[in-house]
Amino acid sequence: MPDSTDRRILRQLLAEPEASNAALAERAGVTTAALWRRLERMREAGVLRGVQARIDWRAMGWAVEVSLRVTLDKTNPRAFDEFLAALRQVPEVIEIQSFLGSVDWRASVIARDMAHWQQVYRDRILTLPHIAELDALMLVATIKDSGELAL
Repeated sequence: MPDSTDRRILRQLLAEPEASNAALAERAGVTTAALWRRLERMREAGVLRGVQARIDWRAMGWAVEVSLRVTLDKTNPRAFDEFLAALRQVPEVIEIQSFLGSVDWRASVIARDMAHWQQVYRDRILTLPHIAELDALMLVATIKDSGELAL
């Protein structure tokens, strides 16, 4: 379990993930060697799962983002596996999540514009197998997207 120093390091890492280890160590109040050891220990414990780039799809020309909520026809025992395999083949799908409850799957889909979205929806989404219910929610604004908790 991370202690107060680990949480301080994590706060600094979240605030500026591209900072050097020396800068992170200074802001967290530890030596560079201690920072490295603590980061390595948190990686081994699964607290840190890696560092990843976050792409702003809108800046890359993908202006439309839609959240799909899907409920499957569960009368087919292979419905989940077949649906997931087909959904993974849609290149515009950037995130897939599975749920317990009335919604089985949620997927984030991006498109260049509304015409592209209509094509993806008609040709790739509506042809997915075993869909009983499908709800498409168009993203208007992202209010919070930090993934942070109070450390």
